[in-house]
Amino acid sequence: MDDFLKEALEIVKAQASVRTMTEDEITSMVQKLANGIRAISLGEAEPEEACEACGDPRKAVKEKSITCLECGKSFKILTRKHLASHGLDAAAYREKWGLKKSTPLVCKALQRERRKKMKDMKLWEKRRKHAAS
Repeated sequence: MDDFLKEALEIVKAQASVRTMTEDEITSMVQKLANGIRAISLGEAEPEEACEACGDPRKAVKEKSITCLECGKSFKILTRKHLASHGLDAAAYREKWGLKKSTPLVCKALQRERRKKMKDMKLWEKRRKHAAS
């Protein structure tokens, strides 16, 4: 086993010990890290990062996660702070990846949960009562 792969395995092992990772995440992370370490040690430019959702941005939004198309990491919500780390804001991210302007950068489960909570709160009724008094 070459040194690049050993180093990548050590990094992934440390990462897997602090958060839950799927089998696919582990293997893709090992491959990306090994290729990246190899490229850096040989003085080449870092290879383009590839993620499984990059082919179709609509597949990036899943039931329990949303995959950042820039770095390939999974989140429940793509925050302003994370997008800023890529030099983008939400509008620029949507435009770059061909998403509609109204596309929420939130996983489907969290969208549903928030929608239900807002319906339960019935803020529109509270505003009417407040305006009438």
